[in-house]
Amino acid sequence: MKWSIEGAPAFAHIQMELAPGESIVTESGAMASMSAELDMKANMNGNLFSALAKKFLSGESFFISTFTNGTTSPKKITITQGTPGDMRAVDLKDGSVCLQPGAYIASTEGIKLRTRFAGFGSLIAREGLFRLEAEGTGTVWYGAYGGMIEKEVKGSYIVDTAHLVSYDRHLKLKTQLSGDLISSLTSGEGFVTRIEGNGKIVIQTRSVHGLAGWINRYL
Repeated sequence: MKWSIEGAPAFAHIQMELAPGESIVTESGAMASMSAELDMKANMNGNLFSALAKKFLSGESFFISTFTNGTTSPKKITITQGTPGDMRAVDLKDGSVCLQPGAYIASTEGIKLRTRFAGFGSLIAREGLFRLEAEGTGTVWYGAYGGMIEKEVKGSYIVDTAHLVSYDRHLKLKTQLSGDLISSLTSGEGFVTRIEGNGKIVIQTRSVHGLAGWINRYL
């Protein structure tokens, strides 16, 4: 499988070439274009209850699409996300990564998606009451609105609400005020997410909630 992320950071998309016999799994509606010879099959995102949980609890689609190259020559497919912004890939070797609701775009067949309870603090922090966890061996592609920045957490780190895109499973997330009560209310920062432990996180430079708030001022 050959692939590259192009158009980043504003309009990232994945250009992928599937070798004969290879498949790629994507969220519903992620395919922008593809070779006519590729086979496409839609399935529920897990069993019935799992698919419902992913849709209503972690912001993912009820159905997923699998594209397979059943020919004898390489075939191409272009994969996009719903919002303008950047994309990234993470290679897992019997490991896992946690994603914010709606961040998942595509994965190889060795990856399984699970919904985990993230805690009420995560809900207050606009990261969702449930988190999506991708685990297994293979590659996961994910994206977010705006650019994305990787940080190495050693001890603790503060991220504004709705800006955390992905993080290592063993990291702990806590929601707190950005300062004292008066400062938190007057500064416009409000709640923030405190991340504790040692591991990697990826944050987005913009948030859809921030965009919606900016637009509402002019409506």
